[in-house]
Amino acid sequence: MFILKINDKEAASLSLSGGKGASLSRLSRLPLANVPQGFIITTEFFKKYISPVVEEAQGNIKAAIAAMTLPAEAEELIESAYIDMGDQVSVAVRSSATAEDLPDTSFAGQQDTYLNVSGLEALKKAVIGCFASLYNDRAVSYRLKNKFDESEIRMAVVVQKMVDAKAAGVMFTADPMTSDRFTMAIEAVEGLGEDLVSGHKTPVTWTFRDSIKQKSGGTAFLTKAQLTTLINIGKEIEREYGCPQDIEWCFDGRQFHIVQSRPVTTLFPCPPSPDGFKRCFISVGHLQMMTDTMLPLGISFWKLMSKTVKVTEIGGRPYMEITHNLNSPVGKALVRQKLSNSDELMDSAFNQVLSRKDYIRSIPKGQKSEFSIPRDIGKIILGGFNVYRKNDPAIIDGYNRRMEAKINKVRKDLSKLTGKAVIDYIIKDTDYLMKSLFDPEGMGPLMVAFYLTKSIDKAGKDLLGRDHISADVSKSIKNNITSEMGFYVSRIADSAREFPEVVNYLETAGDLFSLRQLREIQGGAETAKAFEAFFSRYGMRCPGEIDIAKPRFSEDPSKITPTVLADIKLPKGHAEQKFLQGKQESDEAVKSLISAARKKWGIKRAKKLAKQLSFFRNFSGLRESPKYYWMKRYWEYKQAIMRECEKLVLAGRLRSMEDILYLRLTELGRLLAGEYQPDYEKIDRLKKDYEKYASLTPPRLIFSDGEVVEGEYKREVPKGALPGLAVSSGVAQGRARVILDIKEAGKIEKGDILVTKFTDPSWTPAFISISGLVTEVGGMATHGAVITREYGLPAVVGVSDATKLIKDGDLIRVNGDMGYVKCIKG
Repeated sequence: MFILKINDKEAASLSLSGGKGASLSRLSRLPLANVPQGFIITTEFFKKYISPVVEEAQGNIKAAIAAMTLPAEAEELIESAYIDMGDQVSVAVRSSATAEDLPDTSFAGQQDTYLNVSGLEALKKAVIGCFASLYNDRAVSYRLKNKFDESEIRMAVVVQKMVDAKAAGVMFTADPMTSDRFTMAIEAVEGLGEDLVSGHKTPVTWTFRDSIKQKSGGTAFLTKAQLTTLINIGKEIEREYGCPQDIEWCFDGRQFHIVQSRPVTTLFPCPPSPDGFKRCFISVGHLQMMTDTMLPLGISFWKLMSKTVKVTEIGGRPYMEITHNLNSPVGKALVRQKLSNSDELMDSAFNQVLSRKDYIRSIPKGQKSEFSIPRDIGKIILGGFNVYRKNDPAIIDGYNRRMEAKINKVRKDLSKLTGKAVIDYIIKDTDYLMKSLFDPEGMGPLMVAFYLTKSIDKAGKDLLGRDHISADVSKSIKNNITSEMGFYVSRIADSAREFPEVVNYLETAGDLFSLRQLREIQGGAETAKAFEAFFSRYGMRCPGEIDIAKPRFSEDPSKITPTVLADIKLPKGHAEQKFLQGKQESDEAVKSLISAARKKWGIKRAKKLAKQLSFFRNFSGLRESPKYYWMKRYWEYKQAIMRECEKLVLAGRLRSMEDILYLRLTELGRLLAGEYQPDYEKIDRLKKDYEKYASLTPPRLIFSDGEVVEGEYKREVPKGALPGLAVSSGVAQGRARVILDIKEAGKIEKGDILVTKFTDPSWTPAFISISGLVTEVGGMATHGAVITREYGLPAVVGVSDATKLIKDGDLIRVNGDMGYVKCIKG
């Protein structure tokens, strides 16, 4: 079986025809697909005529194949199949490896394709080129990354009659951008599809759900009737394959021809539904400003911490099921309150779901809401009003002492325990950790300060005609333990700035950074001392810190050195100067409000406003404290776990320290008790799964049947601008610095605008250098919003796909008053 016709039954074999060829053979039996006729040069041909060259190649395999001459018998096989297609017919010659177009790995575009090939000599040259492309750099590196066994890889080549295409493109039977299985997406260009793949032409795009909608591009060159025909073909192909498909097509002016179909491998997984009912889930990551994956150890901690929420792991991320909140008045109110303060797009999607009356009525009764009111909420509210009545900042000192004492107790207790007792203690202590997060004198004042924000903004509008004056009032507030992190980083930078050898070490050390080595460098002793002060206070923090599996600054200093290097580019003492400027602006805003209140409202009401402003400035800084102490407690837990697991590695009972990150907390307990042997096959499979999960975009709201509901902003923005949520007022224009990892923070220069997926407290030091912020995730009360208001930086958050649509180095304008970002030029 060296050569098979595409419509031969045997050609549907992956091992014979490769992924592309096998799929085309299967498609050829669907009448609507109109697959162009052709033949497949099989993997048996590859093994007989190409493999010997591969085995004998000295060095560059691709070059060896490209230089080979096919034996006469091989050429005759190709010639015979080509003649059967017609005299001098123009063909497309496509690579079809056994490791492409698979359910989990598409491998699309890694090998070569040749179009408009005419004549036997040109065909033979294209066939050899396809075989050689199995060994090009991108194909080999892709296989290595996905851990394919090279000895098992084979290549087939598909030869098909060229279609005189008037239009061509791709159709996704599920939207790859949103993962919505209920939306189809079509991209098309006039002429050959190669112009779409190469980027030579900008495609026209359409989506189809309930109706066909043109999303982008110029004048449409396909009618709605033609698009409807294409959509119906897509539906039939999806039914045949039983999963969403990425379909390549071309249109000759009369009918559509399908030239490839492969599984869509980038869709976010569907949530589970044990009883088959359509269940609704929202993303915890969007609410917590951490949309990256959480490893199994981190997820198990999150589930343990979530006493009032039902948490489900989907695509390596935590989701909350809210199905039974939807038909409960209290449940709806709880979700709406949470979402309206955290993520406007998710809130919009939630409201769209609430409008589906038939669905809401169909939800089975008898189950309580998955998302419920925290315990002791009454004590928290009462505690908040008691603190408001006293308005004594000394209460914060007492709160801090209490939190530190609890952490010291945990440290002391864990130091006395070994083995499974460590895990048992941690599991029990998470209850006390949760209780401490809702301490009445910590969370209570925060709730009051948050409530006062609206009152202060209303006063600013009434008295001074200013919107969002609370943003000015909250600048440079005291007792914000997270914003103070910037000062500690600036002190490191100040100690290093005048010593070139120290700066060079920070630039080059990378993962090998060591305080001991730093001290040995001339001028490095003071810098090492400043680092020690930083690690003592903030060493337990890191990007994505709610996942206990993430390496902390103390474990991986290379995550903070880029931020130090960015600060070194700025003048000495700039952080303190910026704080003083913010304090002055805040004082002026407060004085203006009180003065205007006396004139317009009278003394009594002005005094009430003055107390509100005083309390707001005294206690708003507490907003970062609960999470700070949460992370300090996590750090004690993690150190104890690592200590015990290091013993297991040394004893040969555990393969590596990395493996524990892929175990659940209960599995660790059993392992330490000697009752459990790690399943390394499962661990390795999880590692591979998480590599894939990391590349996926998690939806904000998803149903168990794969439907994704997207939120939308209810306002107009200038043409070409990207809409978002305005969270910190002002307008800034500057160079976009698109950064996905804090390790890239060293690229930031003064005046740059930071564009990233999300920020958490670990990003705070970088805010000192920037002039504005754009994030894909966020709300009015989230980290980036709070810190930019305090620093007086314009910020727009919740900008969908900002890191993809904005290119690093683009000149952009951030409008923190109207809520949009506009690219001025590339």
